Amino acid sequence: MKLLVYGAGVTGSMFAARLHEAGRDVSLLARGERLAALRRHGLRLAEGDSAAVRSVPVPVVEHPAGGYDLIAVFVRAHQVDAVLESLADVEGDVLFLLNWAGGAEPLGAVLGHERVLLGFPTAAGTMDGDVLRYRAPSLLTRLLPMSIGEPGGRTTPRLERIVRELRAAGINAKAAPRIDAWLKTHAAFEVPLVQAAYAAGGPEALAGDPDAVRGMLRHMRQNLAALPMPPVPRGFTALRVLPEGLLVATLRRFLRSPTAVHSGLSDVSPATAAELERLTEQLRASARGVTG
Repeated sequence: MKLLVYGAGVTGSMFAARLHEAGRDVSLLARGERLAALRRHGLRLAEGDSAAVRSVPVPVVEHPAGGYDLIAVFVRAHQVDAVLESLADVEGDVLFLLNWAGGAEPLGAVLGHERVLLGFPTAAGTMDGDVLRYRAPSLLTRLLPMSIGEPGGRTTPRLERIVRELRAAGINAKAAPRIDAWLKTHAAFEVPLVQAAYAAGGPEALAGDPDAVRGMLRHMRQNLAALPMPPVPRGFTALRVLPEGLLVATLRRFLRSPTAVHSGLSDVSPATAAELERLTEQLRASARGVTG
């Protein structure tokens, strides 16, 4: 299987490194300073705060060329339009692994509906200059596989093949029959969470403000109630039915946990703000029944 990983941020880089180290035919698409750094030193990785940095010689490209069996896209939601334009004439199935509440329709309208798959990555880490610092897999990350699905919800031979190939490369992937609902549910939860953490100055600061956590929870409940389908996984229904006081206490404990503190919730970059805006637009459109 010939693969292209489109996007050399944290998740795309980790995905490409894992595939390359497993002996797969994979290239990593990057631009600008990131491309220059990858060409100089290879893909540099370190676990946590370790001084030991290893270099993975993943082939890098600036533009997609020829055809691929699978193109895995790791970008932010507001960057998708530019990706669609660049991939319109490139052969290969396209798996979008990102925050996306807009459904498959706008993606398939450009690429061809038969080419599109949806999913969500689970890797976590941060960039330290040109070194990607990742966290060792925790029990939580081992229990939360990378969800991948066909937009229509079918379990197709193509989906089974991709999941099988990724698992053989050591990537914890699973087929998700309701991936569009999963992504919308995730956005309904994540947008208020990131907005509140952004406003407070990070997850720990947010945890110290119970009124802000209560407002965040109410926003989550409004989003979940407006979804055009039941939440997926069904466990998110608990955010709508359990007592507010219990949920506020639980969310405050989560915000103080290492998972939250090292999850990127402290990111106050313009890119984060732009992604939140795009996801909010998608959730509003979905509530009106505009997207599928």
